[in-house]
Amino acid sequence: MNLYAIILAGGSGTRLWPRSRAEHPKQFLDLVSERTMLQETYDRIAPLVPNENVFVITSWRYVDDVRAQLPYIPASQIIGEPQGRGTAPPAALAALLLRERDPDAITFILPADHVIQNAQLFRSALVAASQVANEHLLVTLGITPTFPETGYGYIEAGEKLNDAHGMNVFRVKRFLEKPNLETAQDFLARGNYFWNSGIFIWRGDKILQEFSQHMPEMYAQLENIVRAGLDARSFSDEWRKLQNETIDYAIMEKAEHVAMIPLDAGWNDVGSWAALFDLMKRDGEGNALLGEHVAIDTRASYIYSSKRLIATIGLENMIVVDTDDALLICPQDRAQDVKKIVDELKRRKAEKFL
Repeated sequence: MNLYAIILAGGSGTRLWPRSRAEHPKQFLDLVSERTMLQETYDRIAPLVPNENVFVITSWRYVDDVRAQLPYIPASQIIGEPQGRGTAPPAALAALLLRERDPDAITFILPADHVIQNAQLFRSALVAASQVANEHLLVTLGITPTFPETGYGYIEAGEKLNDAHGMNVFRVKRFLEKPNLETAQDFLARGNYFWNSGIFIWRGDKILQEFSQHMPEMYAQLENIVRAGLDARSFSDEWRKLQNETIDYAIMEKAEHVAMIPLDAGWNDVGSWAALFDLMKRDGEGNALLGEHVAIDTRASYIYSSKRLIATIGLENMIVVDTDDALLICPQDRAQDVKKIVDELKRRKAEKFL
């Protein structure tokens, strides 16, 4: 019963525009199945973690969405951030909230926008990670790479440690930023480099010790916030003063005792339309077609329509996403650039399309 899940659900999902919008981002969409990505994240950990041990940290504007999609989570455990401050502050906040409740808490930090096809294997990895974390190590899950991806950070595995729950455990040698293609190809060939999943497992007392050592100002600020109460008027003002920082940079890259468990469970962070396309069922021409379509000489393309008929001729390796008020058309190899459209809309102050 000392297992806790902290689901981070505050992202904006700009690379999945125009379906993912500021008021309803990708974690609240049914992109892969009939369940939303947030609901699927909960479903994966529900057999391990009771509802009273599940927390969701999101933006204040999404609190009602989370309550509607996860009505079985106590309302007091759905926490709205006044402003996005990266992944480090909510992770530390969760540990502080659990400090008095359960000194032996082992916490899973889980992004709400991942697809993991083998849920049973994923849960086995979490159980293994909890065993390792109980030995006062910080633990992350590394994803076995299948191609030289340049859009992910990487983890270099060092010496092998004792197995846990039948799974391999390695000491983390270093975390690396997103590489260029040549470097990513080298990582793949070496065999001891893994994609950084952004999933973390640790004891609450251990992570607070690390924050106290490596991010003392943030730690003190968060202690003041918790002491004042999250419903206090000062919460918003104090939260905005926090440094915007990721868990990786704030803690994981600096900590000495970090372990990694490799995971090969069909993981995808759905960071772009091309990534989503890789998950979809295809027709005989390699297309993923959702909605009403007529496709002539169209191959290896993702085409989505919310209402209208979409007709295509001669398309190949393209993405077409049609919503009520916006239409996206781009080559698959430019899918990461969709964020540039969002940036341009912000520059034009075209809020109605964001």
